[in-house]
Amino acid sequence: MADKNLLTTGIELYRNARYSDSLTFFLSLPSDSEADNNEVAYYLGLCYVKLGRYEDAMLYLEQVVTSASHNDRVLQCRFILAIIYASSGRKRLAEFELSKLKETGYKPDSVYAAMAFIAWEQNDAEKCFNYYQRSLEINSENVTALNGMGYCLACEDKDLTKALSMCKKAVDIAPDSAACLDSLGFVYYKLGLMNDARKYLEKAEQIDNENEEIAAHIRNMLLDGERA
Repeated sequence: MADKNLLTTGIELYRNARYSDSLTFFLSLPSDSEADNNEVAYYLGLCYVKLGRYEDAMLYLEQVVTSASHNDRVLQCRFILAIIYASSGRKRLAEFELSKLKETGYKPDSVYAAMAFIAWEQNDAEKCFNYYQRSLEINSENVTALNGMGYCLACEDKDLTKALSMCKKAVDIAPDSAACLDSLGFVYYKLGLMNDARKYLEKAEQIDNENEEIAAHIRNMLLDGERA
């Protein structure tokens, strides 16, 4: 019988955000240990996600999904896989995982927000807006949907007043989110309010200074300022 106590140290390291140390712990477990393989795969997958090593994460998250019984962890791993698949261009795999989640009723607002992101990546703005709207109808404070809807509206130059309202609400809920701050700054940029745009875009960059999209928004804002 698998001994859960064997994993206590690694789990505590993960919960304390010591992801590299947690990863090292789980990887160093001997192959003949009595630890539950699915439990180990679950935490290895999560550690790799936290460290931004998504290809490595997929290997273990897929193991949990295919070998574990139906439970909350399987649903969580399906959702994470869907986001990784969508972000890496594996749209059909992402849609498959999300359709499975939809069947179970797992966090429907989050599922619809993820489906909206995939639709946007597929250049289907109408479907994207519909999915974000459905997400917000279920949970009006879903940060991903608020931020996504506001940003996409701004990209399409549609209803910038609504875009501003949604992005402001997202920042109110998640004031330290670089993505939300960037979207709000981008909406201000689209509105021609450069001082406000600079304020939020620079805040976003301070939090995530390696994000190319944020850097591009700042470059465009500065170039427009030079032309003015």
